[in-house]
Amino acid sequence: MGIEPRDLARDVEAATRRLIETVTALDDTDVRAPSRLPDWSRGHVLTHLARNADGLVNLLGWCHGQRVPMYESNEARDRDIEAGAARSAEQLLADVRASAERFAEALDAVPDEGWDVVVELRGRRQLPTSDVPWKRLVEVEVHHLDLGAGYDHADWSQPFTDRLLDEVGAGLPDRLGGRSLTVHRTDRSAPPADAPRPVVSGSPTALAAWLTGRSPGTDLTVDPPGDLPAIPGWI
Repeated sequence: MGIEPRDLARDVEAATRRLIETVTALDDTDVRAPSRLPDWSRGHVLTHLARNADGLVNLLGWCHGQRVPMYESNEARDRDIEAGAARSAEQLLADVRASAERFAEALDAVPDEGWDVVVELRGRRQLPTSDVPWKRLVEVEVHHLDLGAGYDHADWSQPFTDRLLDEVGAGLPDRLGGRSLTVHRTDRSAPPADAPRPVVSGSPTALAAWLTGRSPGTDLTVDPPGDLPAIPGWI
C-alpha cells in the first residue's frame, strides 16, 4: 500500500489549509481573472477543485457498497465547472471549504477493510481506495499552483515532489511515444555516459513542474544543448 492512506489524509488536510488561505485573500475581480490553465479563470479552477472533492466522495462510498460514479458524465462535469466559475469569491471559497470538509469526513469513514476496494476514475482508470487520498493531494497541490496567486512548485514539499516525480516519470515512456529522454535529478548521481539523449537535468521540483506542464523549464538544463523536448499534456 506504500504510504498509509490516513497519513496522506493529513497531508491533504494541510494542503487544503494552504489552498484556503490563498483563496481567502482573493476578491471578485481576482477570481474572474485568468488562471494558468488555458481558457480557465481562477473561478473555473476553484469550481473544479470543489467538484473533484465531491466526485472523490462518490468513490469513497464504494467501500460501503454505494457504487455512485465519480461524475454523472464528462459532459455534466464540464457543465458544472462552467456554471460555477462566475460565482463570487465568497461563494467559491464557501464551496471549496465545504466540499473539502465532505471529502475529509468521507475519508475518515473508510473502514480498514475498505482501502482495498477498487474504484473507477473518470476515463475508466481503476485504482484501490487507498490511492484516493493521493489523487486528491495531487489535485489540490497542482491546481493551487494553477491559480497563479502566489503558490508555486517551489512550495511543494519534498515527499510530495518525490512521489509526483516518480509517478509522472513512470508514465513518461507512453507519453513520449518511443522518443528517448533521460530525466536527471541533480540531487542524485549523474546518469551513465550512455544514457539516452537528451538528458534533462534539474531539481526535483523543477522537473516535476515541467513534466506536469506547470513550468516552461527555464530552470532546467539539457544535454546536448538546445531546446527542451516537447512533452505531451499530463492532467
